[in-house]
Amino acid sequence: MVPDLTMRGQDDPHGRVLARRPPTVGQLAARILDLAARPGDWWALARFEPDAPVRVRIGDVDGVRLWLTTWPPGHRTSLHDHSGTEVSALTSGELAETVISADGVTGRPLRTNRVRVHGGRHTHGLANPGPGYAITLHAGLPA
Repeated sequence: MVPDLTMRGQDDPHGRVLARRPPTVGQLAARILDLAARPGDWWALARFEPDAPVRVRIGDVDGVRLWLTTWPPGHRTSLHDHSGTEVSALTSGELAETVISADGVTGRPLRTNRVRVHGGRHTHGLANPGPGYAITLHAGLPA
């Protein structure tokens, strides 16, 4: 067996307090894809209301908020942006995104199991054009 010389996961041998860095966007994306691959861990939490999306907290791990959102058919959000860093993935159903930027207005359907990064001045709106509910998973850092 080869010793782990990097000391990952160990206390500093000199008694120093090591500062934790927030996860990178790539680490948030990996966490969402891992969660999406294990629907047995979160599917029972999904709630389906016909009048508005339902956001359900899955947990908080290492300063990262995890939640899922169910989107009823025909629902549309207002245009908004995100103050903190957030990633999301559509796991089932249909969602379409409208983005407003300096280049103009664009619209496109979102694809399942593709991670989207939100934050800063990403102004957008979402709509569920499909006949059934859509489900998204999210991971975010506090603003």
